[in-house]
Amino acid sequence: MRIWYDACTGKQVRYGAAIAERLRKADHEIIFTTREHPDTLALARIIGENPIVVGKYSPSSLFSRLEESANRILRFSKLFRDNPPEIAISHQSVELCRTAFGLGIPIILTADTPHAKAVNKLTIPFATTLVVSEALPIRFLKKYCSDNIIRFKGVDEVAWIKDLKPLKTSECKKPLIVVRALETKAAYALGTADFTLEIARKLEALGNVLFLKRYNTAGKEAVASKKEHVDSARIIANADLVVSAGGTIAREAALQGVPSIVISELGRTYVNTYLARKGFPIFMSDARKVLDLAERYLGKKVDVAAKLAEFDDPVGIIEKAVMKLESLSKA
Repeated sequence: MRIWYDACTGKQVRYGAAIAERLRKADHEIIFTTREHPDTLALARIIGENPIVVGKYSPSSLFSRLEESANRILRFSKLFRDNPPEIAISHQSVELCRTAFGLGIPIILTADTPHAKAVNKLTIPFATTLVVSEALPIRFLKKYCSDNIIRFKGVDEVAWIKDLKPLKTSECKKPLIVVRALETKAAYALGTADFTLEIARKLEALGNVLFLKRYNTAGKEAVASKKEHVDSARIIANADLVVSAGGTIAREAALQGVPSIVISELGRTYVNTYLARKGFPIFMSDARKVLDLAERYLGKKVDVAAKLAEFDDPVGIIEKAVMKLESLSKA
């Protein structure tokens, strides 16, 4: 089948690559699209994907967001005018959902951020099949009226962490603390102060700090700051501690047994607390307690292989959803 995946962020590129690899092995044709974004194209190159670039990330104002989203939808419509895909898959790409729904293409959707209310309203109601972690409450899923909900044991990040090979690096001395900046331009984080750089500087007292920026921002930084894009999922496998204000990198670390501290209320998500309850080393904290937690857990990597093996691979579940839609189309 001809299957379309659209990735709007770095996480979605990673997820899409895992899905595309599995579906290509099953002889499906994959149309992989993305947009210009600080995290998308660089990561795609690192992991060996060459997506079609349609539009760009333009968060400067509500007008720029709306206009660029509308522009992507129009460009997708033209792209698929003569040969549309038969199935569309995404991790809540607004433009994929609107385009696919308008063209009558069934949508397989993944989602894990109940706090992203705008994106949820603009994507979940269009989904033919919604594939989500069992961590998300049914009341959230039903609120947006998805037709067919498939819940799996685990979290989305299992899709690319299960078979990930760590990246050996000698750039940073041990102990290595990786700090990830807050995604302040995300719609759900607008107006939220980013104190990660300040915390990174305080953590220098405990070890070597690698600060992973967003948006190519300028200014004074911590001990080490990556100006070019890096494969953070692999780098953190060698870290002694990860500190972030969000979720993806925290879960990537915890699934590899690396202690991870989430320092924002935005990080108190269902999927983060779910991993904590399952015994993975992910801890929610406020900024005032970070140093104490860092001293307690620095370097205390946990063997989580057995716990990780108990989780479902969401890629396999998505592949089964594709097979079901394929059989329905032939009936």
